[in-house]
Amino acid sequence: MQKSLRRALWAGLLAVAATAMVPVTQASAAVACAPAWSSTAVYVKDNVASQNGHNYTAKWWTQNESPATHSGQWDVWIDGGACGGTPTTPPTTTPTTAPTTTPTTPPTTSPTSGPSGKNVVGYFAEWGVYARQYFVKNIVTSGSAAKLTHILYAFGNTSGGQCSIGDSYADYDMAYTTANSVDGVADTWDAGALRGSFNQLRKLKKLYPNIKVIWSFGGWTWSSGFTQAAANPTAFANSCYNLVKDSRWADVFDGIDIDWEYPNACGLQCDSSGPASYNNVITALRNKFGSSFLITSAISADGSNGGKLDAADYASGIQKLNLVFPMTYDYYGAFSPQGPTAPHSPLTSYAGIPTNGFWSDAAIQKLKSKGVPSNKMLLGIGFYGRGWTGVTQAGPGGTATGPAPGTYEAGTEDYKVLKNSCPSTGTIGGTAYAKCGSNWWGYDTPSTVAGKMTYVKNQGLGGAFFWEFSGDTSNGELITAIKNNL
Repeated sequence: MQKSLRRALWAGLLAVAATAMVPVTQASAAVACAPAWSSTAVYVKDNVASQNGHNYTAKWWTQNESPATHSGQWDVWIDGGACGGTPTTPPTTTPTTAPTTTPTTPPTTSPTSGPSGKNVVGYFAEWGVYARQYFVKNIVTSGSAAKLTHILYAFGNTSGGQCSIGDSYADYDMAYTTANSVDGVADTWDAGALRGSFNQLRKLKKLYPNIKVIWSFGGWTWSSGFTQAAANPTAFANSCYNLVKDSRWADVFDGIDIDWEYPNACGLQCDSSGPASYNNVITALRNKFGSSFLITSAISADGSNGGKLDAADYASGIQKLNLVFPMTYDYYGAFSPQGPTAPHSPLTSYAGIPTNGFWSDAAIQKLKSKGVPSNKMLLGIGFYGRGWTGVTQAGPGGTATGPAPGTYEAGTEDYKVLKNSCPSTGTIGGTAYAKCGSNWWGYDTPSTVAGKMTYVKNQGLGGAFFWEFSGDTSNGELITAIKNNL
């Protein structure tokens, strides 16, 4: 079975340019300090680190987000105190909790589409502004902004069954320099000024008003709160509305995305809220946000019989969505360290594929059979590869001794690195693989992306989405292949 059917929360070699985050001068003693970083492992006690009398909550992220594979590196990043004054984090707004009721089912929602009729949707990972040094500005300089219809900002949390901020510092407090800002204007420390990625997205939308920004909640790590949300969907929807529509950044977001991994099934945690829970949560959100606000969802791409897509009533929930994102990647990887080797995002089956139903077309056809409209579904593309080491067989199906070395996490590497370090040596199932030395990688190239876009058009799908921007080249090779072939 799939162990980590998920996008990566990418760990960092934690060397961050301080000028990207901290103003040279501080306008007020109440300004909070920026996080401390180390290029080596930082070990903390009770999840709290301290520097110069300033405490920080510590969290770790790994590429496949599995605690079992964590190598001991810590990323100290959430501001939990203040330097000589009051913390800058605004007070949390307590949403009104409505009694649990059975909501009126809203009408079927039509899909959204770009000018060409196809959508190009990319994930922006909030933590990428740290070790990866990938900022909203890079979406512009890479040429990607001109090719996009939507950005998924990942992730908000679901703590306590309510929508909540994921990383307040990265989201709305980090001060951008002139060099890193979308419009070349540095952030200010004036009272009430919006900073961080939220402000950068606001600036991006002024330059590219056609781009819609959607705030994604959950993900592999932060889906546990959905179980409690399913017990009172109305209260959950109220909390999400209050957060997304907060006056400080309400103009930034055009929609909300629900990335629940997985309703009535197991991801990092197991949920047993029942097959109707997904539809109940989506229905409550649509009732609260209304018909004009975008609501989307990333869902399982398990096309096997009796698998995750059969565990919940996805079809009823998708009726209320504008778009749905089956996560057609991470089918295989070094979370099975001995192999067999297989490309992580096969489009079609092939002789010897390790698991029945674990390929993209299987998920698309299963969703179609459940009545999901083709034009609401987008095909997922990974801007990274998954690989093994200790491999002797050139083609897929070989044995391995463990995950291949990676820049941020063993077993995973960005496309922009793999294209040079381990160029493709073959294709199978509509995607590419590479054997270099004893390492074996599966990943998509511009050529295989073009083939997948032909599939998108032939199947009448609504476009493509990808995880995530920073894995592409500095001139946006993969997003260009998506856009040019749709």
